[in-house]
Parts: sequence; structure tokens; C-alpha cells
Amino acid sequence: MSSPTSVTSSPAPSISTLGELRASGHVLKPLRTELRDNLLAALREGRDPWPGLHGFDGTVVPQLERALIAGHDVVLLGERGQGKTRLLRTMVGLLDEWTPAVEGSELGEHPYEPITPVTLRRAEELGDDLPVVWVHRSERYAEKLATPDTSVADLIGDVDPMKVAEGRSLGDPETIHFGLIPRSHRGIVAINELPDLAERIQVAMLNVMEERDIQIRGYVLRLPLDVLVMASANPEDYTNRGRIITPLKDRFGAEIRTHYPLELTDEVAVIRQEAELVADVPSHLLEILARFTRNLRESSAVDQRSGVSARFAIAGAETIAAAALHRATVQGEEHAVARVVDLETAVDVLGGKIEFESGEEGREAEILAHLLRSATHDTVRSLFRGLDFSLLVDRLESGVMVTTGEQVTAIDFLSGLPVLGESDLYDQVCDAAEATTDGERAAAIELALEGLYLARRVSKESGEGETVYG
Repeated sequence: MSSPTSVTSSPAPSISTLGELRASGHVLKPLRTELRDNLLAALREGRDPWPGLHGFDGTVVPQLERALIAGHDVVLLGERGQGKTRLLRTMVGLLDEWTPAVEGSELGEHPYEPITPVTLRRAEELGDDLPVVWVHRSERYAEKLATPDTSVADLIGDVDPMKVAEGRSLGDPETIHFGLIPRSHRGIVAINELPDLAERIQVAMLNVMEERDIQIRGYVLRLPLDVLVMASANPEDYTNRGRIITPLKDRFGAEIRTHYPLELTDEVAVIRQEAELVADVPSHLLEILARFTRNLRESSAVDQRSGVSARFAIAGAETIAAAALHRATVQGEEHAVARVVDLETAVDVLGGKIEFESGEEGREAEILAHLLRSATHDTVRSLFRGLDFSLLVDRLESGVMVTTGEQVTAIDFLSGLPVLGESDLYDQVCDAAEATTDGERAAAIELALEGLYLARRVSKESGEGETVYG
């Protein structure tokens, strides 16, 4: 995912000095007060403070909102692909759009409250002429992926040898090069996969989070840092690959468990929101992928400690869209629309994203195919409930065959369907699937045929790029 961005809805204020800032009536708010006030304002106005999040409304979001109102640092615990990072990045929207800072300040200090020796000296020398710049909220969020090689210097800081070489003494606090957490002063710092940090690095965070001072190679530099520390961790990593040391865990005011979407509609919404599709993928195919993913999460053959990420279904949607575009390009179709036949291409490439239990070696493809069939069958039952397919089944039993596949265009598929006389069954199928174009109609009717096959009412043979129902 890319860095957090927040669309600028208004230009930065024109105030450029401390004197002008005081005259404007600007009031300094501590970070936690700023977040609390903006969150409560959004809730009062009925605005959604968490755009783009699905399935957390009654579980994670209320816990997080209470933690922010209380002013707590937060650690999110959850398996991979549960939206922890997206949730962290969404918090940028709770910051004021613009905030003043001392121009040239290494830590983005507020003009009313300089905290480093160099800025304190400048403020005393310049008084109301102290230059002010305006910082957008997107610049007040910092993110660090914790890795075993992360150092104290990365997070907290270290002595800058270049400053020492300029002739300053080692005892001069201005020789310190600040790390990520101090540089996030008056902002949010998010540490992903916190247990991957070496324990000695976690120890270095203790004073920053509780006493808010900086200790670097014997320096004790008292800085009233105003920073909100957020972190994420995978429970599997927490228990095996690494751990959050107890004193650091104690300093987080809230520990919140995330989860995969509980409702099918939320699962589909996540796929539709996150997938970058190069072709039209009908809703019923997204539903099949969502059900497929949920089946995997419930399967005893899959290692549930590792989890089945939402990225599995997202990658699946992107793969079947690519297969549809490939077919449309090769066959000369004007519009690329994914069909059931494209689902097989997704299974072929997604198996490596799943961790199976140790006793299932050699059965991976069989397990995936079975769970996909189950997902397809459930989707057909839900979508076409109440439709009578007996006339179509009779036509197929009489010897008529319907051919589809990666080499068959939507128009060729539709033209090869058996004639059902005055029956409007095909229209009923397309209405149920909200299909209007030739590609969408082909996708809907192909799904109905696949449902009849899974219900063992018709047969199917596949091979050499073609699938024949009969």
C-alpha cells in the first residue's frame, strides 16, 4: 500500500510569523485533544471517521474510538490481511488539516511551545518574528515496518558524527540526530509488526512512551514529546517469531483485536474497494471469491494460525479480470467481462498464498478445487433461488451441447445456447444477475450452467481451452 494521503480541501493559511499567529487567535491543542475533538465532532455530525473500512463497525471501531477519546497509545492484534495498516492510515483524517510549525524545526515544533535547544534559542532571539510554516496532516503520520535489523538510531536517534566533526562537543545536545519517534512530535507514528523488533530496541521505546524523554548514548535530553504511538502485530508472530516485551505492552493503553469481515457483504465490499480490475468482473464472481475465501478460513485443512488474508480474494479478482482481458484481446471482443471459466486461472496461481496443515501435502489443488466448487454452488443457490431450470436441463439431456472456455467469445457462447421456445428463462437468469450487456449475459448464463453441473443435473467436460456442458 502507498503512503497515507489526505486530499487537501483548502489552501494553507497565509500566516508566516509567530506574531501573526498570536494575533489570529490560534489556540494550541495537545495531539490527543486534537484527535479527540475531531473524532467527537465527526460523530456528532454523523460523518464516518473511518472511510474505507468494512466489517469493523460493531467491533473494532467502537474500541478504537474509546481508546482515542481516552488518549491511549494503541496496539492492534490480528492475522495478516485484516486491514490493520489501513486502519492506522485512516487515522490521518482525524488530524487538523493544517497546523503551524517553526520553520526549519527538525521536530516540527509548535511556535508556542519550542522544545529543542536550537529552537528555544531561535525563539528567544527572534521573538514575534519567528518564522512559521504550515504542515499538512498527511505529513504528520509516520510509518515504520519493524524488522530485526531496526536500530535504536532508526527509532530514537543517535549522535551525528558530522555535527561532532564540525567542532561541537559530545556533550552538546545539538549533536543528536533524532530518530523516527521524536521526528513524529505532534503527530502519529505507526510501527507495523512490532514483535519483530529486537527486545533491546523495544526497551529503548519505554522512556519515550511513558516519561517522554530521549536517552541516547548517555544523553538524557528532556523533551516533552507529543506523539501518539500506534502498533500492529500478528498474534502468530507474537507467540512464535517474536514478542512484545511486558513493560512495553504495559505502556500501550489499549490492545484491540481485529478480525476478518464477519458478513459476506463486507467481504465483497473489501474486494471491490481494493482490487484494481482491468476488466469487468460481475458481482456474482466477486461473491464466489468471497465465499471461497471464507470457506478456506473455516477449513480444517488450512493452517488457521496463519490466516487467509483478504489479499487472497483481491488477487483472485485481479487474476480473473486479467484472464477476461486476455481472452477479449485474443478473440477480438470489444468489452472484456469475466466468466466462471476464468475462476480456474485464479486457483492456479493463488495456492501459494495459503498455508496448509502438515498432513495435507499433495492434496492442495484438490482442496482448493473442492472449496471453490462449494463457493460457486452456494452463490448459484443464493442468486437463482426460485428459478426453474428443468426446460434447459431437458434440452441438454436431448443431446444439445453448450461450449464455453477461454477461446469462446461471449457472442459465440450466447449463440450456441439451446432454444427454449417461448420460455424467458435466460432473461430471468440475466435479471437475477443484473446482466445487460452480451458479456454480462454470457457470464450469468454460464454461472447457471455451472450450478446445474454442481447440482449433478448436467455433465461437463473440460480440455484444451474448452468446456462443454451437455
